[in-house]
Amino acid sequence: MASPDALRGHVDAMLLAVLAEGPVHGYGAVERIRERSSGVLDFPSGTVYPALKRLERRGLIEGEWQASGRSKRVYRLTSAGTKALETERSDWAATASLITRVLGAARA
Repeated sequence: MASPDALRGHVDAMLLAVLAEGPVHGYGAVERIRERSSGVLDFPSGTVYPALKRLERRGLIEGEWQASGRSKRVYRLTSAGTKALETERSDWAATASLITRVLGAARA
């Protein structure tokens, strides 16, 4: 399992990825991450909500209050968020490849 330190800095990208599936409220985003990680990742609201606010301030997502029983803020990806996600995915692929080469290299 990945350590919390290894995940630091990647929460925003994971939120962008689950929002790419469609609009969702904060707890729904947590659920999507939990499902995609087969239950391994279970972020507390103290991690997710500040990240959602940060992404919204950067214009990568938009939030809107919806009332259906209890009022909740539903977030959706903006076009800038879609571009940022593409960049995050590309950067992650390059980083993962580099680290795999270093960690996987066996010296005789």
